[in-house]
Amino acid sequence: MRAGGMFSPEQLSDVLSLMKGADTVELKVTVPETQRYGTTAALGIDPLDARIRQVFFFETPDLRLDAAGVVVRARRIQGAEADTVVKLRPVDPANLSKDLREDPRFGVEVDAMPGGYVCSASFKGRSTNDDVQRVAHGERPIRRLFSKRQRKFYEEHAPEGLGLDDLSVLGPVNLLKLKFRAQDLGRKVVAELWSYPDGTRILELSTKCAPGEAFQVGAEARAYLQGRGVDLSGRQATKTKTALGYFSRELLAAAAQREQDAAAERPRAEQPQGS
Repeated sequence: MRAGGMFSPEQLSDVLSLMKGADTVELKVTVPETQRYGTTAALGIDPLDARIRQVFFFETPDLRLDAAGVVVRARRIQGAEADTVVKLRPVDPANLSKDLREDPRFGVEVDAMPGGYVCSASFKGRSTNDDVQRVAHGERPIRRLFSKRQRKFYEEHAPEGLGLDDLSVLGPVNLLKLKFRAQDLGRKVVAELWSYPDGTRILELSTKCAPGEAFQVGAEARAYLQGRGVDLSGRQATKTKTALGYFSRELLAAAAQREQDAAAERPRAEQPQGS
């Protein structure tokens, strides 16, 4: 959650240019696993105040969308509507059409974290928890979760010939999300604990602000966290990349196993002579 001193002069020039065209800036940091419990205690975070979410990604096993900078996601949310998003990153705000920028469901955001930053464009939508569940179970086409404008945005940026219904369901990842007001900071902070099927967990802290106040908020947030003993020097982990990497490996391993099983079940007459 710092935005100034972590950048080289070249990066600083670039991020300032991106912020000029962004709607919001999200400052974020992931907390080392060894510091997780100490951090939640120091910040006064009560897990019972958190809301459960389930995140599903829609991708190919070999992550063709990720290679093209496209993310397609749906989230089931405890006690609320589900949401969907088609995201493009990295993106230069100057290259986005006026029509897109004027749509209230479309937003441009710069994510800044220790060691890097990225600008993304997101086309958001709404769904229901039941509909997301039906899609996850293969009972409903993936495309039905997304609006016409989301689908158009997807088609403009996804690899040619790769439709939404050609994608696989990756997930879910279960997470706890908690919003709290940090009194000494005077801002709302979001804590998200993502739990992956292999036992990996990522705790991320973040706060959003207007582009023009990003450096001031970043400095204040850094002082706030360091004053409570939060380690900001650890290796940063990205939630989406971690999820896609895990599920890609699972899908590819399952496909390889199916091929081995199919080969083993072929009649002996179909096997090459001498086998």
